[in-house]
Amino acid sequence: MLTSLSLIFLLGLSLGKIFNRLKLPSLLGMILTGMILSPFALNLLDESILAISPDLRQLALIIILTRAGLSLDIEDLKKVGRPAVLMCFVPACFEILGVLVIAPKVLGITYLEAAIMGSVIAAVSPAVIVPRMIKIMEEGYGKERSIPQLILAGASVDDVFVIVLFTAFTSLATGGEVTPASFLQIPISIILGIVLGAFIGIWLTIFFRKFHMRDTVKLIIIISISCLMIELQNRLEGIIPISGLLAIMSMGIAIYQSHHVLAKRLSVKYNKLWVAAEVLLFVLVGASVDLQYAFKAGIFAVVIVIGALAFRMVGVLICMIRTKLSKKERVFCMLAYTPKATVQAAIGAIPLAMGLACGQQVLTVAVLSILITAPFGAICVDHFYKKLLIKK
Repeated sequence: MLTSLSLIFLLGLSLGKIFNRLKLPSLLGMILTGMILSPFALNLLDESILAISPDLRQLALIIILTRAGLSLDIEDLKKVGRPAVLMCFVPACFEILGVLVIAPKVLGITYLEAAIMGSVIAAVSPAVIVPRMIKIMEEGYGKERSIPQLILAGASVDDVFVIVLFTAFTSLATGGEVTPASFLQIPISIILGIVLGAFIGIWLTIFFRKFHMRDTVKLIIIISISCLMIELQNRLEGIIPISGLLAIMSMGIAIYQSHHVLAKRLSVKYNKLWVAAEVLLFVLVGASVDLQYAFKAGIFAVVIVIGALAFRMVGVLICMIRTKLSKKERVFCMLAYTPKATVQAAIGAIPLAMGLACGQQVLTVAVLSILITAPFGAICVDHFYKKLLIKK
């Protein structure tokens, strides 16, 4: 495992730096590193590291979502209002609709299979979006109309919504029953996640005020509690729906609201942690990509991914109706809300493992959605935010 970790960090950082020099996002070099080291290429990663890959990716997400919460002012979120709520589900619904329109005609699959495929590729990647929005917020771009906050808020809930839909569609495909109560999981999961996170965030602030300790110790405590919230979500699955990731972000927001100075200090610590966590996350995402599926897909799967992305952009545009955003700002929101990576790597292979007829096709489209949209979204944000957003 130690050799695998050394290769992940050394090669991931090196290729990331090379891509940066080429004016491209470093995550492209990291994903490429994962593909090179993966069992589907040079096979240089130890089985033990691959076995805990989902947990390591989850830990990296915990770090960046906590960092996002520690930067979000609730007053900025209030300014966003209705569009932030719509961004949580409208773009994903449009993307699933796009797959329903295109996939049955192109691949000859059923509408239910197309719905499963759509729900796999419809979730945006917080790992790609969140660090970029934090950077934009820190530089003061789009601050006047809270555009980074709008995208952050939507991306944090979007995954919850899509995964519930995916669970419902796969249940139907395996002969299960989907009731209205299944869809009630979405608002319940969101509300409980926010309430739990806010409560823990306030309690932690009181605790840290009462007991003096180093910020590093506080960071370890927060990360440990964050991991426990994810475990709580897993233990309560099927009993009480609760979004652990949303709870983590809410905890960060609560700390920011209760103790602004502490939040700033902790943000610096989390920024340092993200240097290593980012490499782990994107290298391991790349290691989960089997290029054989992408090569077998042909032009049809590419058409589905690009067509669905166009539908998603229309959905984002609809969320912006009756807002004060300029045309350039709306274009930025459409481009920034496209990257896919983490959710697709996590659930893309599930339909195949379940023995569904569409499993191979779903996995292929999921792989292609990562390869196409993660670079596209990252490049668009990195290259155009200064041109499309106003600096305050």
